[in-house]
Amino acid sequence: MGVSRGQKKWCTMAVAVKSGIKHITGAGAEMTLTQNSQPSLSGRDRIMKDRTRRTEFWAGVRDSLPLIIGAIPFGIIFGTLSGGAGLSAAGAMGMSVFVFAGSAQFIAMGLVGAGTAWPMIVLATFVVNLRHLLYTATLLPYLQRLPSRWQVTLAFGMTDETFAVAVGRWRQEDASRYKHWYQFGSMIFMYANWNLCTLLGLEAGRMLQGIGGWGLDFAMVAAFIGMLIPYLKDKPSYCVVLVSGMSALAFNGLPHKLGLIIALVLGVAAGVLSESLIERRLRCTAMAAGDE
Repeated sequence: MGVSRGQKKWCTMAVAVKSGIKHITGAGAEMTLTQNSQPSLSGRDRIMKDRTRRTEFWAGVRDSLPLIIGAIPFGIIFGTLSGGAGLSAAGAMGMSVFVFAGSAQFIAMGLVGAGTAWPMIVLATFVVNLRHLLYTATLLPYLQRLPSRWQVTLAFGMTDETFAVAVGRWRQEDASRYKHWYQFGSMIFMYANWNLCTLLGLEAGRMLQGIGGWGLDFAMVAAFIGMLIPYLKDKPSYCVVLVSGMSALAFNGLPHKLGLIIALVLGVAAGVLSESLIERRLRCTAMAAGDE
């Protein structure tokens, strides 16, 4: 059966269209395959990478709120008791603005009230703040990449509460470039709260009599317990808490809070010793299993 010229023409056009569709489809598939083969971030990492300075800042503020609640009575009590210790209102506010160290301020206030010479006050507050060396050693791998202005700012604002929330954020493995803004948010929140509470304490001390005996200072103890509990995850951490706690009670009578420093050193030593013993036991177990 013969094929007319028109039929041949339509067949040729059909073959050309089919080849074009095949070519386009193949290119699209290849493009799709190429796109899909590129590595992509997980959903959580993509969200973390897209976090801005503002979101990190306010996240630090939000996560510091539970610790702020415990620090509020502490700041009010400092402002309340400062007048009885011989500090003027300007002197108490100056300490909160320029020193910004709760425990050191309380110790300095007590020593000022007792008429202690200023070199001894400086030495006592220096000894109490030696714990910040541990904070520095922990955060140094993260902060050393920052410019000097950031390092100085965050060092000034380092408190126990800010360290407790910031170290957890720094240890999160995500792609955020603004984790220092998280720590900055916590620092600003704590700084504003401390100075505001000092001011409220000055006013309360002027208006209310005997507020210092209300036992509000226990709120700070509760806040420190709350910061400690999340880090009790293994045997070395429990050893640190038990040894340092018992040592602090045993050496509580030493002057200038030296018992706290002794407890700190013994607690760290107990943690290091416990961890080394556990590692040695694991190595011996592994060697014994290998010999079998």
